[in-house]
Amino acid sequence: MTGREVFEHMESGNHELSAADCRRLLASRTLGRVGLTSGALPVIVPVEYSYLDGVITFSTAYDEKLRVAADGHVLAFEVDAYDAESASRWSVHVLGRATVVAAGGDELTTLLEAERSERWPGHLVRLQCEIVEGHLLAHSCI
Repeated sequence: MTGREVFEHMESGNHELSAADCRRLLASRTLGRVGLTSGALPVIVPVEYSYLDGVITFSTAYDEKLRVAADGHVLAFEVDAYDAESASRWSVHVLGRATVVAAGGDELTTLLEAERSERWPGHLVRLQCEIVEGHLLAHSCI
């Protein structure tokens, strides 16, 4: 299901999304938020990303996001959408370890490097989607 189809197939209430729906929704968007800690304080940063085969990839300059990725820290990630027509929203949350993508290597890395050079400056960070969950809040009061 795409984001719009999720809204159209649900009734009122709060619903957990299936793992398959969460994966489809992750792949349906390109803008999300990464949650990390900086100096023991929480930080949430918007990122342009791609999702393929259980991995979220985004680009970053040499900054806090790259430092925590290089250290293999666990990051949080969220993507969501709101449909004003139905007053519904969905949200997908991911937890996983981050790594910096090395140049060369496997086929996925080569594909991501080609995409990065066209779309994104900076270093590529790969977030392995270890825990994925999502919710639909249909006919909400937002």
